[in-house]
Parts: sequence; C-alpha cells; structure tokens
Amino acid sequence: MTLGTYLLYVAAVALLVATPGPTMLMCMTNALNHGPRRAMTAVAGSIAAQLLVMLLSVMGLGALLAASETAFTTAKVVGAAYLIWLGIKTFRSGASALSVEGGEPADTPRRSFFLQGLLVGASNPKAILFFAALFPQFLNPAAPMAPQFAILALTFMAFEFAVLTTCALSVARLAPMLRKRGPVRWINRICGGLFTLMGGLLLLTRRAA
Repeated sequence: MTLGTYLLYVAAVALLVATPGPTMLMCMTNALNHGPRRAMTAVAGSIAAQLLVMLLSVMGLGALLAASETAFTTAKVVGAAYLIWLGIKTFRSGASALSVEGGEPADTPRRSFFLQGLLVGASNPKAILFFAALFPQFLNPAAPMAPQFAILALTFMAFEFAVLTTCALSVARLAPMLRKRGPVRWINRICGGLFTLMGGLLLLTRRAA
C-alpha cells in the first residue's frame, strides 16, 4: 500500500465517520442523559463492534450477505428491530436522570452501555458489505495482508474514537445548561424519533444487485 493510497483511504474514512449516524446519535444521547463516562463506555462498545465488523468482512461474512438474500434480510431485520426498540425507549424516557450538578446515576451499570454501543455499532449489515467492498480497494495483493489490514482497521477506529469522543464531551459540557432550561425531554423525543427512523430506513435497504 503506497502513501497515496493510504491518504485516499484516510479521506474516505474521515468523510464516512463525520457523517451522522446511529452511533453518533447514541453517543450524544448517552452524554446528555447519563454523563460522559457512560457515554464513553458506549463509545468503547461501538469501537469494538466496528473492529468485529471489519474482521467479519475479511473472513467472508460480507460475501455471504452479498450472496444470500435470506442472510442479509435476517441481519437487517434484527438490526432494525434493535434501533427501533432503542428509539422507542429513548422517546419515552423523561428528563435526564442526572442531577443539575452533573452527577451520574449509580444504579445504571456501565456494562449495559458497552453492550448498547456494541449492538448499535453492529446493527447495520450494510457496514459489513461496505468494509468487504472497501478494504480490497486499498490492499496490495503482492504484500502481506495482515499488516495492511491492521493499518486500515486502526486508522478507522482512531477516526471513529476521535469523532465520538468529541461528540460525547461536547454534549456533556452543554448538559448542565440544557437540564436547567428543561428541553431534555424534547431532545430525547427527537433523538428517539431519529433512532426509529434509522431503523425504518434500514428495513428498506436492499443488497446491491
């Protein structure tokens, strides 16, 4: 892989990661409702999911989803159902569970946020197809595959971590002001609607012909 090829990959990843999606929305709502620490736990889960998706793509699951309508539909329905469930849950949640001072509720285990990040990050079968199609464009078949894959995967994860961390910390800084002025309930309703919309749009997606 040449430097020019790598820089082209970096540009593609930067554009992809900066585009708002379910993981970014999840990160922001968690920072608002549960504080930056739990939001960062969800970020860790999302990053782990992205690594898993990339590994599955390389191992051939992307080819399976591309070839099998049944496999793709099953993965799509499961992912969409989770996003819709998360949307309904967020929509129905009241104002932030945090105090105005910004303390974090002790009764919410952090592992549940990691699991949430893991599920949201892995909820879209299109991501597996995307990585299955993306990676070969930047790999040199004459060079060892493992180091090249490691570089591409670590680059993507670094960009994803930087963007999601920025979102979490930025929203967390605004959270005390938002809780004092009372719009958190409406923000939750908007975010819940967006999660549900993303789940519905995922149901409408089709495999590339």
